Amino acid sequence: MKDAVQNPQRVVLVGGSSAIGVATVQRWLQNRQGLQVVLAARPSPRREAAAAELRAAGAEVEEVDLDLADPDAARVQLDQALGGDTDIDVVLVTAGVLGDQEASWQDVDAALALGQVNYTGAVLAGVLAAQRLRGQGHGALVLLSSVAGERVRRSNFAYGASKAGADAFYLGLAEAVRADGVQVLVVRPGFVRSPMTEGLKDAPLAQRPEEVAEAILGGLARGQRIVWSPPAMRWVMSGLRHLPHAVFRRLPI
Repeated sequence: MKDAVQNPQRVVLVGGSSAIGVATVQRWLQNRQGLQVVLAARPSPRREAAAAELRAAGAEVEEVDLDLADPDAARVQLDQALGGDTDIDVVLVTAGVLGDQEASWQDVDAALALGQVNYTGAVLAGVLAAQRLRGQGHGALVLLSSVAGERVRRSNFAYGASKAGADAFYLGLAEAVRADGVQVLVVRPGFVRSPMTEGLKDAPLAQRPEEVAEAILGGLARGQRIVWSPPAMRWVMSGLRHLPHAVFRRLPI
């Protein structure tokens, strides 16, 4: 259960090495020392570094192996991450891969691998997390989506399509579980400077993981369904979404 001032006491981070996920937990730790955090991700130096960083900031961290690319194993691993006798306040689903955008429409294995993590994995995590939160009668589920799913572009349509599918699923899930006391928040960041985008040129309105973390906390506090980060991306993407295709296809995006 959240404490008297509405800070979470237990958080599960699906995608435990995510820079945005870790930044969000760090933000909670500013107000809640001893926060219980489950980092569910593939074993890696990045997960180890994230766990060490959060422990140093005052969190109680449990590391759970999770490979969303393997659906059979992932279900068992997610059950472990979401288990225990203590209620979960927030489940953050931040796992995702950018993939090779050219390979993802020419190589069937690359295309399916991208969809497996970004869409199927997100759906698996969302359904299992929703079951857990419904059973306890409270909690929040957060999906890290992307503005790339608003209108897919030639440069990254495979990634954008996978995010669009997960985004739509979670918006529907929000309506399905609303009466059970569960909040579902979909977060749509623009370009974020993180390990996922390392080596890529900054896009307009580029931001840091900490800025997206603030958007997540604000959206949860206000009970929102959708949060854009930065807020101006809502209007940028609205304009792009309504452009005639003949114009849209000529944009250098």
